[in-house]
Amino acid sequence: MVLKNKTGLFFGSFNPIHQGHLMIANYMVEFTDIGQVWFIVSPHNPLKEKTSLLADHHRLAMANIAVEDDPRFRASNIEFHLPQPSYTIDTLTYLAEKYPEKEFVLICGSDNLPSFSKWKNYEELLTCYHLYIYPRQKTEPSPFDSHPHIHFTQAPLIEVSSSFIRQGIKEGMNLRQFLPEKVWKYLTEMHFYEK
Repeated sequence: MVLKNKTGLFFGSFNPIHQGHLMIANYMVEFTDIGQVWFIVSPHNPLKEKTSLLADHHRLAMANIAVEDDPRFRASNIEFHLPQPSYTIDTLTYLAEKYPEKEFVLICGSDNLPSFSKWKNYEELLTCYHLYIYPRQKTEPSPFDSHPHIHFTQAPLIEVSSSFIRQGIKEGMNLRQFLPEKVWKYLTEMHFYEK
């Protein structure tokens, strides 16, 4: 029996949250020592353009309704209240102070590793935290692959992306099975991503 004492932090724009995100989180709590996954809805990723983002409160609302029936998951707006742009190390420092009893780990796609040296204080991140890596397609090898705090998981390769969903909706496709039912209802009622 694995002791499930870690809290996995799954950072993202979640623009929108979709079944792929939930499948990865589900894998992490069932197949690793992570007991709960927090979806950290990021107001602005410094490495991404902000123009294509839905308003923060809409992305948070969709994340909340996606996880509301599953106690293993929670959505967090913690970064909405921190200085922007959001940097992972700053959020982790804040969370560690606020929840000293919790052991936080990062959940990241393998596509993050080749550019990991661009992250603010990446050496401190690697020293103080563990990263649980799920596979993404066509990921280049990185110098961090053999680091003792990098843990590659056997999570299924999920090829669904938020950008694929946004583009499909824009083209008039019915993508309801790619999203939690209540998320699909929310974004269609609001006519998100249609133009």
